[in-house]
Amino acid sequence: MAEEDMMRAVRLESTGGPEALSWVSVSDVQPGEGQVRVRLAAAGVNFIDIYHRMGLYPVEFPFLPGLEGAGVVDVVGEGVTRWSVGDRVAWFSAAGSYAEYVLVDADKAVSVPQDVDLETAAAAMLQGVTAAYLVWDTYPVSAGDTCLVHAGAGGVGRLLIQMAVHLGARVFATAGTAEKQQIAQNLGAELVCGYEEFVDEIEAVAGPRPVDVAYDGVGVVTFANDLRVMRRFGMVVLFGQSSGPVPPVDLQDLNKNGSLFVTRPNIFDYTAVRGDVERYASWVFEGIESGWLDVVVGARYGLDEAGEAQRALGARETTGKVLLVPPGM
Repeated sequence: MAEEDMMRAVRLESTGGPEALSWVSVSDVQPGEGQVRVRLAAAGVNFIDIYHRMGLYPVEFPFLPGLEGAGVVDVVGEGVTRWSVGDRVAWFSAAGSYAEYVLVDADKAVSVPQDVDLETAAAAMLQGVTAAYLVWDTYPVSAGDTCLVHAGAGGVGRLLIQMAVHLGARVFATAGTAEKQQIAQNLGAELVCGYEEFVDEIEAVAGPRPVDVAYDGVGVVTFANDLRVMRRFGMVVLFGQSSGPVPPVDLQDLNKNGSLFVTRPNIFDYTAVRGDVERYASWVFEGIESGWLDVVVGARYGLDEAGEAQRALGARETTGKVLLVPPGM
């Protein structure tokens, strides 16, 4: 195959550790009907990418990982009228995003405002849209609500804190180290504590069971205590499991802790309608442009360093967003 028909991408041949990710030459991609091809500026690294690599979410091999990124449209497929060559776009659901060129369904791309650089756009998409639907629709946060945000210095957590504060809520948070706790406090959380003792510390400040909604991306380490700190009719929003999956729940525990609600949302359900994707993403970009939403790139690696990037994220060594960029950028 001619060199001009090839591109470079990260490939996974089988499940395994970070070393299973290899930087290789693969066949170039061309858009089909309803697709655009995008020259990648940056790809986001997310826990779902790690779950694909480890086999927690089964995939067919060989597999090109990555779902999120931003870049510039360079080829437009048949039937696409929304986009033109040169448009700046971002996405969170295009398979094979760890590559020099990415095929993106035209209706799953969103426009990146000129005042938002492409790396920031890539960093904001999956986590920003996730945080937006959580505070707008899963539990609509209002002024005066009390929110608990776990992993407040992490990618979604730091955005949730800022969004909830912007909406007028009182925010408590957790984080694993003193440094991360300070980050969460600087973002607007009134109190930040560790994952083990948060019930006692929150109640010492706000009284018994003060929390209206707990946004929990940590999972098994925090979930049982979430129930103990909730107000009557409160909601636990379990949107991740970085510490491991929550075991089966006895529904009687919801009864005895105040007729609580628990939900396990999925971004693809909340963005099944194109208008919702644009609604969430537009609010995220508006927050970035207005200055009230700070999206931080915590680490930046070359695409050829994808294994190290995933290792660092999985080991919780990073704060903010982890990005991959084409080598030399």
